[in-house]
Amino acid sequence: MNILTFLSITSMIRMDHTHVMAAFHRYRAETSWPRKRAIVELFCTALEIHAQLEEEIFYPALGEAMAGDERLTKSKPEHDKIREGIAILLPMGPEDAAYGARFMQLMREVMHYVADEETVLLPTAERALTSQLSELSVRMTKRRIQLVAQHRPTAIAANTVGTFPLASLAVVSLGALAIVHGLRAADARRVGRLA
Repeated sequence: MNILTFLSITSMIRMDHTHVMAAFHRYRAETSWPRKRAIVELFCTALEIHAQLEEEIFYPALGEAMAGDERLTKSKPEHDKIREGIAILLPMGPEDAAYGARFMQLMREVMHYVADEETVLLPTAERALTSQLSELSVRMTKRRIQLVAQHRPTAIAANTVGTFPLASLAVVSLGALAIVHGLRAADARRVGRLA
């Protein structure tokens, strides 16, 4: 059974929010400039992909179920405001005195948006889209893969390592262990067939 069968689109949206918040909490005044840049770029890329996914998949489905609902109509302008903040922040560098303040301002906007979405819009969507939540998560995952491919996956990977170095090391280690385990199991099966 596919893990996406168990995840609803609203769960995936909440996971996106958690990912962005976790990246934000890595940012400190004393953090090195390269790490600050990695955190901000990962944060902004995640927000851009998240907003596009919601606008292409989640909002249209919710709009059909909740035609004319004002809670949904304010989401797109909030995304636009966040995009404006990203457009100001990304060309700046960590050496710019306003960089940290601009990042904090963007984060305040994101926190407001996340709080509103998680307390109002997502619970409403879970009631309105009950039978579609899993199917929408599959569509969102497929589209996310396409968007990541368009947003420089190598840069995303490098920024992820720069933002979450210990977690990245753990994931790579677990992946290596899984590969070794898989190779040993394949060897054992091959030896068993030969015997």
